[in-house]
Amino acid sequence: MARRTRMCLTFPGIVVVCLLLLVGLVETANEVDPYNILGVTKSASQTEIKKVYKRLAREWHPDKNKNEGAEDMFIKITKSYEILSNEEKRAKYDRYGQTDDTQPYGHGHYGHGHDQFYFDESFFHFPFSNKGSQEFADSKYALHFNQYVNDVVPDSFKRPYLIKITSDWCFSCIHIEPVWKEVVQELEALGVGIGVVDVGYERRLANHLGAHRTPSILGVINGKVTFFHYAVVKEHLRQFVEDLLPQRLVEKVNNNSSNKQHDFANSQIFFCVCMFQVTDRNDLQFLNSWHEQNKPHVLLFDQVPVVPLLYKLTAFAYKDYVQFGYVDQGLSDTANLLKQFNINTYAPTMLVFKESIDKPADIIQAKGMKKQVIDEFILNNKFLLVPRLVNQKLFDELCPVKQFHRRRKYCVLLITGDEESYTIGNQAFLSFAYTNTQEVVRFAYVYQRLQQPLCDTLLKTKDSTQPPQVFILERRNAAGKVLYKEVAGGWNGTDKNKQRLLDELQRLQKDPSILNQDAMLPELNNEFASMFLIRWIYTAYDYLTEIIDDILHNNWREMMPLLSLIFSALFILFGTVVVQAFSDSSEDGKSKPKAKDGAKAENGSPGSSSTSSRPPKKNFVEVTELTDITYTSNLVKLRPGHMNVVLVLTDASKNVLLSKFAKEVYSFTGSLTLHFSFLNVDKHSAWMETLLEFAQDAMQIDTDEDDGARHKIDYTGYILALNGHKKYLCLFRPVYTGEEGPGGATGGGRRSGSREDHPPRRSMPRSRSTATLQIHHKLDRLGLWMERLMEGTLPRYYIPAWPGLEKITAPK
Repeated sequence: MARRTRMCLTFPGIVVVCLLLLVGLVETANEVDPYNILGVTKSASQTEIKKVYKRLAREWHPDKNKNEGAEDMFIKITKSYEILSNEEKRAKYDRYGQTDDTQPYGHGHYGHGHDQFYFDESFFHFPFSNKGSQEFADSKYALHFNQYVNDVVPDSFKRPYLIKITSDWCFSCIHIEPVWKEVVQELEALGVGIGVVDVGYERRLANHLGAHRTPSILGVINGKVTFFHYAVVKEHLRQFVEDLLPQRLVEKVNNNSSNKQHDFANSQIFFCVCMFQVTDRNDLQFLNSWHEQNKPHVLLFDQVPVVPLLYKLTAFAYKDYVQFGYVDQGLSDTANLLKQFNINTYAPTMLVFKESIDKPADIIQAKGMKKQVIDEFILNNKFLLVPRLVNQKLFDELCPVKQFHRRRKYCVLLITGDEESYTIGNQAFLSFAYTNTQEVVRFAYVYQRLQQPLCDTLLKTKDSTQPPQVFILERRNAAGKVLYKEVAGGWNGTDKNKQRLLDELQRLQKDPSILNQDAMLPELNNEFASMFLIRWIYTAYDYLTEIIDDILHNNWREMMPLLSLIFSALFILFGTVVVQAFSDSSEDGKSKPKAKDGAKAENGSPGSSSTSSRPPKKNFVEVTELTDITYTSNLVKLRPGHMNVVLVLTDASKNVLLSKFAKEVYSFTGSLTLHFSFLNVDKHSAWMETLLEFAQDAMQIDTDEDDGARHKIDYTGYILALNGHKKYLCLFRPVYTGEEGPGGATGGGRRSGSREDHPPRRSMPRSRSTATLQIHHKLDRLGLWMERLMEGTLPRYYIPAWPGLEKITAPK
């Protein structure tokens, strides 16, 4: 009886649980409705759905919306867009109420605090090892630093790259692996470059790319890195690659003559028009632009309303050679074009137009256009039949350098003008090229006004009034050497001119030696090079875009190192200014000397030196004489890091020079590594001469060599800074800065060793006061020299060993 009661009490609970589950399923079904989540009707177009999705994604992105439930709402929005943006999934949902991979949204862990993007929970699984799921990427797409710099970056100017940053034991990397593998298989077939960087092995490359977390996905195009910040689903990654490409790669072409016409040739703001043009070109505008752009034009006819990604990637790869257009066969405005060129609407068709806009030069049609087929088609039609040489790169490709005897390539070049008077001759040259196409001969022309250096070299004159001329060239090396021959008679487009050129080409096939002239051609001017201001604007725009993108998508934790660096720099700058201001004010208050102190300074007091702000530790200068007794302790065994500053003097100049020396070096007595001595050159001239043999570079002293007699050098006033441990010396040579005294004291900057500055007393007698003034001024610039000595910026003269004691001992 008790058992039956417990069973009866349990049954209502089961009923309640079932009811709750049914209610939950109903609520979940309501939540899954992508139309309700995005707030669009079932008749909404793809443009409307995409516009609403972008608005809601910005509003509910967890990095911007901190409300509870923002993360779940963002995931719902993402999955709803994934369903409605795919026509197949949308059709299944409209018919059956679900798709094959529709899963309840629920609440899961999505790692937004660590990842730069969000992975799809439907791919959530835990394999035992990460290497198994990444085997295909690691073996084929692994990137190294040198490979990235040498191969990927240059190649990114022709195709975009999609790179994944991963590492071992990265669980989030495991979650995105199925989506990544599917996207790689699709985009690689379209021509997108793929790369995988393992942070554990290529930390240097990851830091170079700016990827400081795993997993990260980034794109590289034109050498620029852009990070992916959205949910890792196939549609988002595909759209990310498409957004990397420039906007105006492919022109929408129709046959609507009511479109507004634009005269690009006469517009003075051509680059602004190209950047901000909104209206589409019609067929005549598009095809007639071959002349100003100097490119063939390719038209793709297809039934889809948007330009296929494969076609955009092809347009980016060959943007320097071909102009691309797209025709939507479903529009009524394109019906005349389909009829004019007899287009089969059941398969994509590609036409290439060159100089003729009425008839395509080549055509290809296939139900499934493959990248290899399109590349081969474009490579066979990269150039016009008679292109204009507008830069050196085009010249190198049209007229390659001779490599082997059997692979000779000749270039028939017309030098003409762009004025209307040259039109007939230019058209005649084009018609001649049409009827005389050969595999080894390329036809081209240049405008003399735009390529003046090249034309002057071939014409051997600077007369711009000459009629058009035709030259046959064969390039011999990349430095510019060519063999050439001028076709006689000029070029006016007459039948006679055509026959002469034909005869020369026929002779060339039999005898290549008719090219009997040679020249070194200068590099061609780049006629399409943009102005410096335009390049600067583009660079500044890219830089600002990158900064804004980093600010919008990076969280504060990522920005902390940058903010810390900025605030540290500001703090140091501010602190330096404040400390400098207080120190200046305190020094101003202490630097007002009394009148008697000023008088003392004028009389040569040691405290008058102003060459240094170091506070002296002594109130006197201790100067010892360098003799055989003090030689070892003051020089040979001087401690490491210490230096002896030695004044060279004579008995006659001893008192004057010591007083001046003490005054100049007094402010440096606070340094414990400096010692001060003096050397009497009258006693130790042999030691002085032996030592200075190792400083010959500094001994460029003016001498009076009348009658070939070399006079003895006067070393009075020299200063030797001797480092006993490292065995080198620094030399100070006296200069005059005084303003008094004839013939010696006024020599500002003159070398004291000159005979003109120091004539012997017996040849030109002077008063005792004048001689004293001369000696006193020998050390005028010693303070500045001492400053440089302390800074370590003086030249050093190394010696193998200090002179022996016999050199320092006074002669008996």
